[in-house]
Amino acid sequence: MNEILCAVRKLSVTYGKNGGQATALHAVDLDVIAGERLAIIGESGSGKSTLACAVAGLLPEGARMEGKISWPSRNTPPVPGRDIGFVFQDPTASLNPVLTIGEQIAEGARQHLGFGWKKALDKALDLLNQVRIPLPERALAAYPHQFSGGQRQRIAIAAAIAARPSFLIADEATSALDMVVQAEIVSLLDELVRENGMTLLFITHDLALASGFADRVAIFENGHLVERGATQTVLYRPQTAYARSLIANHLDLASPPLLSGSPPP
Repeated sequence: MNEILCAVRKLSVTYGKNGGQATALHAVDLDVIAGERLAIIGESGSGKSTLACAVAGLLPEGARMEGKISWPSRNTPPVPGRDIGFVFQDPTASLNPVLTIGEQIAEGARQHLGFGWKKALDKALDLLNQVRIPLPERALAAYPHQFSGGQRQRIAIAAAIAARPSFLIADEATSALDMVVQAEIVSLLDELVRENGMTLLFITHDLALASGFADRVAIFENGHLVERGATQTVLYRPQTAYARSLIANHLDLASPPLLSGSPPP
């Protein structure tokens, strides 16, 4: 029997106060199985990133959460950064422009693994090799602006796994990249989670990209989980009209919604 790493039950998330409230998730039930690669798919505004932040404990101040997120296979809740690595959509925003690459990757190992600077920098060098950054020794002393967008995302992945998390969340980690680099990043993520025995939650609007490597997919529409299942089952035998439309039309889901009307506020 597959072990449940994370169990989401009746999860609703609302932003704003009083008359300005907007509900981003509506009573979502979802299990993340240990060791799997689960793709969360949906149009912009469907609640994908809100789900990722809720699971990682990174919801912004002012967000109101109802329901429950539990961790059946753990005795204590996971610590963001140590047990859960998070790769954000825009590495330009997530990487600090005034700190060297070595400092930023090493910080996770120092804070969560108790490494000294020398050992942490050695770890950073090893991670740069793993994510295939050219001239990694030189890269340690370089700054984010000296790298391409694809290289910055590889560096962000290295920083996210510096503390050896068992669970990696990639939130639209490829959407700002061209198609060739997208495929490279997905291949890298797939390789890293397999080699390190991690669970991957992959948030994307690109159905085709997810279909190539995800074990299961979950499809969101306007904050509702409308379909889930094994990737090939959902792709070839979708049960909902919304999923059938996504697959039949192969829409660019980053554009304004075309199937379900207006997105939530």
